[in-house]
Amino acid sequence: MTRTPAYAAELRAALTRAVRGIDERELVRATEALVARYRSVAPAPVPILASRVHVMAYAAYRMPATHAALARVMDELADRGLAPRSLLDLGGGTGAAAWAAAGTFDSLKSITVLDQVEDALVLGRELVADAPSGVLARTTFRQAVAGSWPDVGADLVTVSYVLSELDEAQQEALVADAMRRGRIVVIAEPGTPDGYTRVLRVRSALLAAGWTLVGPCPHAADCPLGQGDWCHFAARVSRSAEHRRLKGAELSYEDEKFSWLAAAAPGVLEPQAAHARSGRILRHPLKRKGFVEFQVCRPDGTAGREVISKKAGERYRKARDAEWGDVLP
Repeated sequence: MTRTPAYAAELRAALTRAVRGIDERELVRATEALVARYRSVAPAPVPILASRVHVMAYAAYRMPATHAALARVMDELADRGLAPRSLLDLGGGTGAAAWAAAGTFDSLKSITVLDQVEDALVLGRELVADAPSGVLARTTFRQAVAGSWPDVGADLVTVSYVLSELDEAQQEALVADAMRRGRIVVIAEPGTPDGYTRVLRVRSALLAAGWTLVGPCPHAADCPLGQGDWCHFAARVSRSAEHRRLKGAELSYEDEKFSWLAAAAPGVLEPQAAHARSGRILRHPLKRKGFVEFQVCRPDGTAGREVISKKAGERYRKARDAEWGDVLP
C-alpha cells in the first residue's frame, strides 16, 4: 500500500527556506534547461548542475519527486526485514536518498553522500541542518568523482537517477563500484522505456554476479513484459507553492513515475527470505463489484491477469486495498 513518505513535509519546508532570496526568473530559466536535459537520453558531456542556480532549481523541481520514489523503495526494503546501519549514496547530489532512508530506517547510524558537484553538496548540508533526525543531520556530504570514489562501504548503496547521464561503459563501472561497496544495492531510474532498459542491464549484471533480487521482480527469469511495455511504478508527490510556480502547474500533487531494482550480495539474505515472493502488481488494479482484477508479474516468470473475487474472504479484503506497485495479496 502506498504510504506518505516520511519527512516529505520537512523536506519541502527546508527547500522553501533554501530558495528564498533566489531570483524566481532565474530559477524558472534554470528549471526549463533542466527539464530539457532530463528529457534527453544522451550522456551528459559536462555536469548537469553547472551553477548554484541550477542546483537550487534542481532541488526545488526534482528533489521532492526523487525523494518520494526512493521513500517507496525504502519502505519495500523495510517490509522485507532489512535494517541497514549505514547508507552510501553514489552521485547523490543534494541528498534525496539520505532523506528517504532516514525517514524509513531507525537502524541507520551513518549516511554518506558522494557527488562531483560541490554546490550540490553545499545545498545538501544546508537542507539537513535542521533535519528531523540526528543521523540525517550528521550526513557526510563529500566531493568525489565517479571512477575515483573513496574506499567507503555501507550496508545499503544507492544509485538514483544517475545512469542516464553516463554512457554504457560508465554505467557498468558505476554499478560495479556500488556492488564492491554495498551489501544491498538500489538502482532507481525514470519510469520510461529507456530508464527501464538501463535497469534491466543492471539486473543482468547483478544476477550474473550471484546477487539475489530483493525487488520489485518476484523471480530471476528474463523479464516477461513484451515489446512496448515496461516495468515502472508511481509515487505521489505533494507540491509546494514554489514547486507549482516553477513547473507552471495548478494541481497540488503529481505522480512520479520510476523504475527500480534492489539486490542483495551473496549470503546477505536468509534462504527463506530470498525466496519469500509473491506476484508484483504492474498496473492500477481494476476494482469491480465482487472482484478485483490485477496485471501482475508472477514468481514463475510469467506476467498476466489475476482476479481475486469476494469468495476469497480475507485475501479479497486485502486486494481491495492493494495498489499499483504492491505485492499481490
